[in-house]
Amino acid sequence: MGKKILEKDDAFNILQAAVEAMQDKKAKKIVSLDLTKINNAVTSYFIICHAPSKTQLEAIYDNVLEFVRKECETKPYNKEGLENAEWILIDYVDVVVHIFLEDIRPFYNLEGLWADADIKEYESYD
Repeated sequence: MGKKILEKDDAFNILQAAVEAMQDKKAKKIVSLDLTKINNAVTSYFIICHAPSKTQLEAIYDNVLEFVRKECETKPYNKEGLENAEWILIDYVDVVVHIFLEDIRPFYNLEGLWADADIKEYESYD
């Protein structure tokens, strides 16, 4: 059997494009949570990062949308949080991106809430 050909909008490709977009805009503490082994998980992957300012948070958001659109030829199913720009969520169905303001992230503690997930840390600006 041959190697599986990945679709452009495959969850792993979306994850990689989103992480690259975050790194490009100097996001802080970038992690992904692999939820595929957790029963009844809402998605396959979470990607989480934070920024020290609303300006940078919005730049990361814009860059994620652009990178994923270009690299994976897909748009998000849903977007939330732009109004307050404290926690922006970008939902690609199998991948959900969370971009927090630095002081908001600990309050929601998504890494702790999904502690059973496999967590991967990425090179970022801490």
